[in-house]
Amino acid sequence: MLEIKTPEQIAKMRAAGLVVARIHEACRAAAVVGATTKDLDEAARKVIAEAGAKSNFLGYGGFPATICTSVNDVVVHGIPDAETVLKDGDIISIDAGAIVDGWHGDAAFTAFVGEGHAPELHELSRVTEESMWAGLAAVRKGHRLVDVSRAIEQYIRRQPRPASGKYGIIEDYGGHGIGSEMHMDPHLLNYVSRKRGKGPKLVPGLCLAIEPMVSLGTARTHVLADDWTVKTDDGSWSCHWEHSVALTEEGPLVLTAVDGGRAKLAEYGVTAAPDPLAAG
Repeated sequence: MLEIKTPEQIAKMRAAGLVVARIHEACRAAAVVGATTKDLDEAARKVIAEAGAKSNFLGYGGFPATICTSVNDVVVHGIPDAETVLKDGDIISIDAGAIVDGWHGDAAFTAFVGEGHAPELHELSRVTEESMWAGLAAVRKGHRLVDVSRAIEQYIRRQPRPASGKYGIIEDYGGHGIGSEMHMDPHLLNYVSRKRGKGPKLVPGLCLAIEPMVSLGTARTHVLADDWTVKTDDGSWSCHWEHSVALTEEGPLVLTAVDGGRAKLAEYGVTAAPDPLAAG
């Protein structure tokens, strides 16, 4: 069964989402040439401690860190360590979460380390991020879960092909419900699958983490011996973007975006719901 939140519970998830936004800000600043992925993890830990929140990644299924740091051909679930030093030209996807009063926030972004990145890498990140926003804009009353999957996939498929020949929409990982737990039903594919059908109706109180992962090559991945780190099968580099969103009676509220998603949703003709934590 799907967990439907009350407005008061959504407000607590918004508080958790704003902690995640601050983690992202700290990690963006820390993702520089010469930094280790452990340095980024420590920056995230500091934000969580200062906010009086809890980490929902640390210890989850045995995961040993506060954030996931996925460099270049690592798609997701990279483990921070002191040996992985960021180099000029790297890209890194940082996935972070937090718990406030028992309610979860979860979001990810891709950062560029240093300079001189190929245009196709910038375009890969743009396409992945914009497909996420297309999916967020499809979170509307009356839609079904498949409408979100379709919006993500169609945005990606409409873009000019990269020099590698195609964008790989990662098949084995996708979005999910979120609330009193980090991962809940429903599972959200980033593409349309006839086998999955239309999925549940989107109703006020439903909260989703929408997270496309796209590579410059294959859609297929494998997990390394650490049982966490996921890489593309062909070594192609990938990007990962994610926001958590709540559907309210007044529309979608992007819980992990500082402005609640107002500016980006407007580009898709969608009005973001009022922020329950906004002053006044």
